[in-house]
Amino acid sequence: MMGQLLKTQVSLLITLLCLGSLLSTVIWFMVDSNNENIGKPVPQKKSAPKTYDFCKDCMGVIQQVLQEYSQTWKKQEDNFLKFRSKLSSNCHGQENAFITQVNTPVGTQFFNELRKAKSLEVTPEIFRSFLKVQPFFNKTWDTCAVVGNGAILVDSGCGADIDSAEFVFRCNLPPLDNSFHKHVGVKTSLVTANPSILRDRYGELMGHRRAFVEDMKIYSDSLLLLPAFSTSYYTFLSLRASFTLEDFGSPIQPVFFNPKYLQDLTNFWRSRGLKAKRPSTGLIITSLALELCNNVHLYGFWPFSTHPFELYSLTNHYYDDIKVGRAHSMPVEFQLLMQLHNNGVINLHLGDCRPGKT
Repeated sequence: MMGQLLKTQVSLLITLLCLGSLLSTVIWFMVDSNNENIGKPVPQKKSAPKTYDFCKDCMGVIQQVLQEYSQTWKKQEDNFLKFRSKLSSNCHGQENAFITQVNTPVGTQFFNELRKAKSLEVTPEIFRSFLKVQPFFNKTWDTCAVVGNGAILVDSGCGADIDSAEFVFRCNLPPLDNSFHKHVGVKTSLVTANPSILRDRYGELMGHRRAFVEDMKIYSDSLLLLPAFSTSYYTFLSLRASFTLEDFGSPIQPVFFNPKYLQDLTNFWRSRGLKAKRPSTGLIITSLALELCNNVHLYGFWPFSTHPFELYSLTNHYYDDIKVGRAHSMPVEFQLLMQLHNNGVINLHLGDCRPGKT
């Protein structure tokens, strides 16, 4: 009897040891597999698993946005004309958006837009870098595309729609090479450049400058819009960019924001609920487009880290994951843009583009 009990105990012990070994192997395999995936980015593809886990805090907001967003868009001509009239009467972008030799002669003194304690006097050298006249005075285009840099453009197929616009605005020197052009297009009529890009990407243009000029070729003969007089440091960088393009014979035409226009625009949007220090580049360019274009289409404007329809994770830009500064209130701006969309003033594209559709 004792022998049979001993055999049973030994058999049970062997079974437990085998199960423990098997469990250890499974755990080791799972840990090893997880270690292999550490640091790998979430794939931004349509086949990515649909999950709410990576954006728990914003899903309620996104759902609310989608409930309010009108997917069947139709231009409301009366609303469009009323909004354009208010914008023009307050900001006068068609006449005052840019510094020119007409509105800013030699000897003019004005305060920097962002640091009003400091003033600048226009010297003859600075004056020579100004446009002679406003490039948009008494000009309008029928269709314009304003292209933000949001990752919602990834895999969107919107490149052809964007390039079909008569005038295309782009923000902050975005890449347009072969890996992107199908989704973001290549046509560029005006492109902005944040001076931080000139600092971080091109070393303030203090050394070799050819790389900057070569990179600018992708934008053909477009206007390069710079906030030259927002701060004295921006003035330094913007003028160096202008002189570099001139020295290398580039067809790119640098233009400088008029600080008065930017202040008027800031006041305009503050009266509509935007409390940020100043509007983002995307909202500034959209505002300018509304004064210049009869039909304004927006692409790449989506401030959340989750795709609105496919529900997969998005990086901040379609080409990188660098975050925007805290000076801008992107969700608040997006809400304002969505109101304009629902009122038939602008067409805010959130879904993928289909052939023949804009």
